Amino acid sequence: MKRMRNSISAIALACALVLPASAATDTPQAIAARLLDRLDAGQYDQAEAMFNAQMQQHVPTDKLKAVWQSLPPAGKRDAAQLSQKDGMQVIKQTLHRGSTAWTFTVVVDAQGKVSGMFVQPQQNATPIPAVPPDAGYGEREVSVGAEGHPLGGTLAMPKGKGPFPAVVLVHGSGPNDREETIGPNHVFTDIARGLAAQGIAVLRYEKRTRARPQDYKDGIITIDSETTDDAVAAVKALATTPGIDPKRVFVFGHSLGAMVAPRIAQRAGNVAGVIELSGPSRKLVDIIPYQQRYMAKLQGKSDDPQALAGIAKAESDIAAIRGNAKPDDTALGMRVDYWRSVDAIDPIADNKALRVPTLLLHGDRDFQVPMEDWTALQQAFTGNKRFTMKLYPSLNHLGIAGSGTPSMAEYAQPGHVDAQLINDAAAWIKAH
Repeated sequence: MKRMRNSISAIALACALVLPASAATDTPQAIAARLLDRLDAGQYDQAEAMFNAQMQQHVPTDKLKAVWQSLPPAGKRDAAQLSQKDGMQVIKQTLHRGSTAWTFTVVVDAQGKVSGMFVQPQQNATPIPAVPPDAGYGEREVSVGAEGHPLGGTLAMPKGKGPFPAVVLVHGSGPNDREETIGPNHVFTDIARGLAAQGIAVLRYEKRTRARPQDYKDGIITIDSETTDDAVAAVKALATTPGIDPKRVFVFGHSLGAMVAPRIAQRAGNVAGVIELSGPSRKLVDIIPYQQRYMAKLQGKSDDPQALAGIAKAESDIAAIRGNAKPDDTALGMRVDYWRSVDAIDPIADNKALRVPTLLLHGDRDFQVPMEDWTALQQAFTGNKRFTMKLYPSLNHLGIAGSGTPSMAEYAQPGHVDAQLINDAAAWIKAH
C-alpha cells in the first residue's frame, strides 16, 4: 500500500510547492547530481541539508535513508534532462539500479534548494495498447471529481444496448495514474479491459495527489481528500451515465483502495457491492513495522543496528500519532493529521458494518499485506453469507503471478493481472 510508501508504485517523497525559478549558483543538473552522489554514498544528513524547509519537514533523514536503502544497488546514470513547468526547474534522469531502471526527478527552487524529489520504477516500459477494433467494448475520456477540480478518467463501456453493471476502480497508496501504473505494469488497465470484455463497464481515473497536487497547497491531506471523496463522486457520476444500470454499481478497491472501499460504499449509498483486492485486516500503520522487518530480512539485515533503529523509529512515530503529537508534526514521513485520518479506518469493523455483498481477493505471495492479514479476514468473515473470499496461489500484491521470494524487484518485471482473478470478479458481479 503505498502509504507503505517504499512498497508500491511510486516512492513520492514530497509535494513540490516551488517558488518561481531564477538563476542559482549551481545549475539544477549539478544540484541533482550532487544530491545523488550524497544519497549513494550514504551521506543522508548532507543530502537532507540540500532540501528546503518544507522538504526537511516532510522527509527527515531517517525517512530518506529508509527509502534509499530499499532500492536496488546503484549503477549507471543516464544523462539528466532539464525542463521548466509552471515556473519550476525540473530535472529527470534514468537510474539503472540492479537489473531495474528508475526515474529520478528533482525540483529545484529559486534559492538552489531541493523542493521536490521523486524516485519510481520506470514507467510505461510496456506501452498501453489501443483497444482492438473487434473488442466487445470501447473506451472514452471522461471527467470526474468536484466542479472546478476535475480529474481525467477513462470509461470502458461494453458495446450493445445495456444497461450494464459498472465498477469504479479505487487506487492503492501514492500518486497513482488512472492505469495504476507500477513499473512496466498497468494494474487497472488489465482489470478494466478484462471486465469490460465480459459486459461490465469500468471507470478508472487519475488520483488527485498525482493530477492536482495544487489542491493541497496548505499541506493538509486526509484519507478523504486523497481518496474517499473522489471515489464517492465517481460512483455517483457513473450511476447517472447513460447505458449504466444505476442499481448495479460496484466499488473495486486495490490495497489502500480496498481498505477504504467500505467507507466509499457507505458514503456513496446505493452501491450494489464491494470488491477488495489485496486489502488488509489491520489498521494501515500497524503494517508498516512488519514491512520494514520483512525488507530487512530480505536484505540479510534483520540484526543490523541501523535497520533495528529504523523499525524502532517507526514504532515511536506510530505511538506519537496515537498519542499527543500535534496535527502538523511529521511522523512516518507525513503530517500526523493525515495518519490520524487513516488510523480511523478499521478494515474488519468497516466491512462488518457494510450491508452489501463483498468479494475479497488475495494473493499468497503478497508481502505488503501478508497472509497473516488474510487469515484474520477469514476468521472474521467465514460463514458470513455476505462475503465471498478467494485466495490465489503465486499472485503478488498486484494480482500478478510470480515465483521465488517476493520483493519489490518483481514490480519492475512486466506482467498482467491474473486472468482467473478477473474472471472470478466478473462472475461475481454478474451474480449480484
